[in-house]
Amino acid sequence: MTQRLAFHSQRVLLDQKLVPATVIIEDEIIVDIIADGEQMPATFESDRPESKSFEFVELGDDVLMPGLVDTHVHVNEPGRTEWEGFNTATSAAAAGGITTVVDMPLNCSPVTCTADALQQKLDSLENKLWIDCGFWGGVVPDHIDDLDALLKAGVLGVKSFTIHSGIDEFPQVEASDIARAIPILAKYDVPYLIHAELENDQQPSAEIGASYQSFLASRPRSWENDAIDMMIDQLEQARDNGVNGRVHIVHLSSADAIEAIEKARASGLQLTTETCPHYLTLFAESIPDGKTLYKCCPPIREDENRQRLWQGLADNSIDFIVSDHSPCTPELKHLDSGDIEKAWGGISSLQFGLAIIWTEAQKQGYTLEQVIDWMATRPAEFAGLGQQKGKIAVGYHADLVVFDDSCQYTIKAEDIMYRNKITPYEGKEVCGVVKQTYLRGQPIFSDGAMIGSPLGEPILHTHD
Repeated sequence: MTQRLAFHSQRVLLDQKLVPATVIIEDEIIVDIIADGEQMPATFESDRPESKSFEFVELGDDVLMPGLVDTHVHVNEPGRTEWEGFNTATSAAAAGGITTVVDMPLNCSPVTCTADALQQKLDSLENKLWIDCGFWGGVVPDHIDDLDALLKAGVLGVKSFTIHSGIDEFPQVEASDIARAIPILAKYDVPYLIHAELENDQQPSAEIGASYQSFLASRPRSWENDAIDMMIDQLEQARDNGVNGRVHIVHLSSADAIEAIEKARASGLQLTTETCPHYLTLFAESIPDGKTLYKCCPPIREDENRQRLWQGLADNSIDFIVSDHSPCTPELKHLDSGDIEKAWGGISSLQFGLAIIWTEAQKQGYTLEQVIDWMATRPAEFAGLGQQKGKIAVGYHADLVVFDDSCQYTIKAEDIMYRNKITPYEGKEVCGVVKQTYLRGQPIFSDGAMIGSPLGEPILHTHD
């Protein structure tokens, strides 16, 4: 029997506008969108409540919006499932209104730098995906020759670090490695994701003491700025050799780099960037000493810097927002000792990103339409998924979220669905509750609980 659904809301997010409309779904796909006042198709009307194959859902004033697309998530499976895993990560994502994630190539074991490692990851996720999941591959010095096979196996792009990654199995790249990788990636027109921090002799790492300010001083803005400048130089050199590469700066923290990014784009280089909820909602002056839950790399910087990141989003200098969900065990965070230097650097927030950003966006004067553009439409386009996901449009997957944008609540550890119930946002009052999440028309989350069994699918791009 053909599955037919219709969702009506006074506020459906269409073309970055909230309008009254009905969204009609058949067999996982959005097949029609009818604005209030337009006539329903005759076949639809004849089916309406009488047909057992038809379900009509009235949402009232709740927002019907596309599922979010989070292209920066560390799932850590296989190999480090005490940190996270596909079942827990994707259920937390669904609870947060995310219907697609893209998994990072490190913190799992083996790291995803070969086609065989990707296959091991695919084997590990069977019957564990609550939402759809794509994969980034990795570029490390000893595996550049494996890039062609890795891309043909289905990764959406690849990632490197220009500084120690925190995982010895995923070593940093040098300029010579980057120069080798860019032409290979350009053949497939996929992005090269870069963790952009570059140590330098002029501003070496400061000693980390008990204070958060000492940690901040140990990862200065200049490290980010210099790494981004290096990547711009690499793109320019590639262009001089007839290669049009794509570079993406992950988790931008230093607003000082925005000017260089804008100039590079104006010159025609393909350079994109993202930032994260923790850089947009937290700031160094408010972080207590010894609170290791706030440690991430690059670090959360000053409030003045935070305000400029918001302006970068508004100016389209920063392309979109992702979680950079980088979980670990409580022991690795050294919560009792407060040892910032030893603590794992990463923020856990996968389930709460939408509410966290929406709460702050309202204070900053931005609309829900802009937030969804930053957290759904643009990341989908970046990852090559823009013809299926990130919008409510005819022909797209029926990945939908019912969102109460005015309901306020307090983030509590007991509500966390990802594996380790820790986050710097515990106790924070936020605005916006995900009431239901649908993956390709099927309900997977409702009123605080998962529904049914995992229906997500791996997303693989077979590059020619």
